Amino acid sequence: MDLFSSAGELTPIPIEDGELAFLPQLPLSLPNAEVLQRLLDETAWREEMITVWGKQHLQPRLSAWYGEASYTYSGKTFTPLPFTPLQLQIKEAAERVTGHRFNSVLLNCYRNERDSMGFHSDDEAELGPEPAIASVTFGEPRTFMLKHKHLPRTVKLDLTDGSLLLMAGALQKNWRHGINKETKPRGLRVNLTFRLIY
Repeated sequence: MDLFSSAGELTPIPIEDGELAFLPQLPLSLPNAEVLQRLLDETAWREEMITVWGKQHLQPRLSAWYGEASYTYSGKTFTPLPFTPLQLQIKEAAERVTGHRFNSVLLNCYRNERDSMGFHSDDEAELGPEPAIASVTFGEPRTFMLKHKHLPRTVKLDLTDGSLLLMAGALQKNWRHGINKETKPRGLRVNLTFRLIY
């Protein structure tokens, strides 16, 4: 089944020292709720132990690594599983919208408001000097925060069900990003970050 229904266009988000663009709905022929349920069911989710500042921690979310290349971050190397058919269709939609090619995807499952993502930059050497990363969200919206590394600047974006956020240019060099824990109850959210591993 072809996943594309209509061509969406990215809207640039003004930001210094990097590139950001947003699309409220990635063009898909499947309903977002069905995509979310299939991602939950078809993904080999893991609760990873990672090393941060020399200490071992369980990540406050579930994750999975799929695609064509291994990836190392937080002191751990992730060996990919092959793309699922649904992941490939979402990847192709993201490639059409962004004009970038991707060969890997990190999936994160935020089970509730207590799951989070610490502030970081996707600046590993295997991503290249100015990586393009397409972040696709299904399920409950969460607030995505960016903090400039050298200036007193913070940007907050609501990543909504079905949306795509493109991070590119020098963004990873100059900004850190993350998702904080919340006190308001939040439902399930699955986020896919497509990237090109060299």
